[in-house]
Amino acid sequence: MLLTMRILIPFFALFLATAQGQETPPAAIFQRAISEQQQGDYKSAIQDYRDYLAQRPNTVEAEVNLGAALAHTGQFDEAIKLYLAALPSLTYKNPVLLDLGLAYFKKGDFSNAHEQFAAVHNLQPRDLKVAILLGDTDVKLGKPEDALALLEPFDKENSSNLDLEYVQGEALIKTGHLRDGVAQMEKVAESGNSADAYQLAGVTLLQLNEYERARHDLEAALRLNPKLPGIYTMVGEARDKTGATAEAESAFLTALQISPDDFEANLYVGGILYKRRDLDKAKPYLDKALKLKPTDTMARYESAMVKSASGQYEAAALQLEQLVKDDPEWLEPHVELASLYYKLHRPQDGAKERATVDRITAEQQARGPGK
Repeated sequence: MLLTMRILIPFFALFLATAQGQETPPAAIFQRAISEQQQGDYKSAIQDYRDYLAQRPNTVEAEVNLGAALAHTGQFDEAIKLYLAALPSLTYKNPVLLDLGLAYFKKGDFSNAHEQFAAVHNLQPRDLKVAILLGDTDVKLGKPEDALALLEPFDKENSSNLDLEYVQGEALIKTGHLRDGVAQMEKVAESGNSADAYQLAGVTLLQLNEYERARHDLEAALRLNPKLPGIYTMVGEARDKTGATAEAESAFLTALQISPDDFEANLYVGGILYKRRDLDKAKPYLDKALKLKPTDTMARYESAMVKSASGQYEAAALQLEQLVKDDPEWLEPHVELASLYYKLHRPQDGAKERATVDRITAEQQARGPGK
C-alpha cells in the first residue's frame, strides 16, 4: 500500500512572499502560482512557477513550491532535484526534508526516503505522522521489526489512528505474526473502509488456509477498488478454494484481460478447464503458465495431467518422473505415474509406484491432518 497516497496530505512547504512596495509582475506571477497550487490546479501552478523562476532564478521559495507541485503530478525526479538544490539555503529544513522523503517514497526509492524521514524523526521524535512514514519505509525495506519497535511508543495514545494500525498490522504479518496482523488489518479495513487493508488481510488468510474468511475480505477489497493490483487473481483463488468454481473462473479470466502474463491466473484457468476435461482449451493456459515459470511444480504437474488425459502417456510419464525426482514425497505424481506405467505396459514400474503411494499415504495418515 502506498501509505502517503491513502492518508497523508503532502507536506507542501508553501512560502508566502510579501511584496515590498509596489507589486512587480514577477511577484504577481508568484502569488498566482501559490493560489493555483492551494486550489489544486498544479498544471497552471507549475507553469507560473517556471515563468517566475525564469525572471527570478534561484529563488528558494519558488523552487520548493515548484518541487511540491511537480511531486504531486508524479514528476518526482525533477522535484527531488529542486528540493536538494534548495536545502543548503534553508535554516529550517524539516518541511523540505519531509517533502523530499515523500518524493523518494512515491518514486519507490525507499532507501533515500528512509534517510530523509529518519533525519526529520531525529529532530521531531514525537511527531506521529513522521514516525508512521518512517515505519512504513522500514516495512518496505524489509525491516518490519524496526517498524514495530519505532511505533510501539505511539500505540497507547493513538490506538484509533488507522494509519498507525495499518503499518503495525503489515509489520506484524511480515514478522510472521500472521493472526495478530490479520486481526489488526481487518480492524483498519472495517473502520476505514480500506480496500488495501482488506486485500492484505485476505491474502494472509489464504496463507492460513482460512478460505471463507479470506474470500469475505478479498471480495470486499474488490468491491471497494477493482483496480487493486492482482485483486481478481486473489479473489479467484479464494472463490476456487471455497468451491465456487464458475465464479473463480470468471475472476481469473478478468485478471487475464488485465494482465495476460498473470502466471497464477493462467495456471488456475488451465486447471479448472482440465478438471472439466476441456483439454483443448486447458492446454494453451497451462502452456503459458509453464512458459512463464518453467520450474514451477504445479505448472509442470498440471501440464503432465493434460498430456495423460490426452493419451500422451510417454510424455506425461517423463514429466511426472522428473517431478517425483525433484520431490520424492509428493503423493499425487506417484499416483498418476502408477496408472500410467500400467497403461504403458510397464507392470513392474507400476507396482513399484503403487508401493510408494501406499507408503506415503500411510505416513501421512500417521502424522495426522495438517502435519
